[in-house]
Amino acid sequence: MEHVNISGTVRTEMGKTAAKNLRLSDEILCSIYGGKENINFTTKLIDVKNLVYTPSFKLAKITVGKETITAILKDIQFHPVSEKILHIDFLRLIDGHPIKVEVPIVCTGNSSGVKEGGKFIQKLRTAKIKCLPKDLVSEMTLDISSLGLGATTRVRDLVPQPGIEVLNNGSVPVASIDIPRALRSSK
Repeated sequence: MEHVNISGTVRTEMGKTAAKNLRLSDEILCSIYGGKENINFTTKLIDVKNLVYTPSFKLAKITVGKETITAILKDIQFHPVSEKILHIDFLRLIDGHPIKVEVPIVCTGNSSGVKEGGKFIQKLRTAKIKCLPKDLVSEMTLDISSLGLGATTRVRDLVPQPGIEVLNNGSVPVASIDIPRALRSSK
């Protein structure tokens, strides 16, 4: 699984004034939750850019002081006007404790329905999964080779690896092959 290295500086001062001063110096406020204690730190945009602005799911290797922590991005707050990152919450990965995350769904294969002139439409982009940190995957794959014109695949058609539980409702459509108007009228 791909990870992003983040270096941080421990926050010593808390409160509105301290947070405002840190944001004025282009620092991003961050917190790590989980485990025995929460850690508050600051980092720069260059460190978190590859974690925030990507559609793929990545782990964060955060170095704060002498400690390195493996975590996932749990929540992020943007400024309502400038869209600058204001605050990031991370969740520490602890061996033996299951976590719930959303990972992207990647469709693979060549559909026979598309070859016949149908239009491929992906209706669900992410899947919510529950697993232990050791079983964590960066994406769920769905083979669409068997989809013909007018066919639909659903969440229940996703085949997760052992140790992964898909939490989405099984009847939710993931992808379909729509029949274009020109093909409908010729039949």
